[in-house]
Amino acid sequence: MPHCNWVDIRKLSSVGEVYSEKRKAEKLRPTTDLMENASWKGAWKGISFGLASGVITTLGMMVGIDATTNSKLAVLASILAIAIADSFSDSVGIHISEESEGKNPKEVWTATLFTLISKFTFAMSFTIPVLLLDLSEAIVASVLWGFALIAGFSYFNARQNRRNPAKEVAENTGIAMAVITVTYIAGKTLARLY
Repeated sequence: MPHCNWVDIRKLSSVGEVYSEKRKAEKLRPTTDLMENASWKGAWKGISFGLASGVITTLGMMVGIDATTNSKLAVLASILAIAIADSFSDSVGIHISEESEGKNPKEVWTATLFTLISKFTFAMSFTIPVLLLDLSEAIVASVLWGFALIAGFSYFNARQNRRNPAKEVAENTGIAMAVITVTYIAGKTLARLY
């Protein structure tokens, strides 16, 4: 019987050493330690979701509305509608999704708030070229701005998570391009029908 206790103590000692070494290694990771913090995880989730959704939804709506109406006022109104209604909708969606996963309440509310703020901010950033440029030039400038945001964020996020940046950028900009193409075709088709 004492021999059994001795073996168990040795196992516990080695497990403790392994745990200690693991903790030391984790402390040496530069930026990923932030992701262990519930507030930072919630903020990062909200920012990343708000950016992707804000850029892709807004560009899709802008290109579709422009292809259908060629109206600066209609494009501005669609941006404003997305910035307000879709920001609140997405933040509530993130809130419910995070709660359903049993996440820490602080992380849930942080993700909710950062989704609302980032979606609104990124969507509203597309008003600048529309207000300052001719509509056709504003659409081109907005697409370039949107792709720069998606590509830059995808690159940064891939580096943070030790994934292939080129693959992440290609994947996410490809999705954005698909949305823009489909909404352009839908808008042109609608304009021909009516």
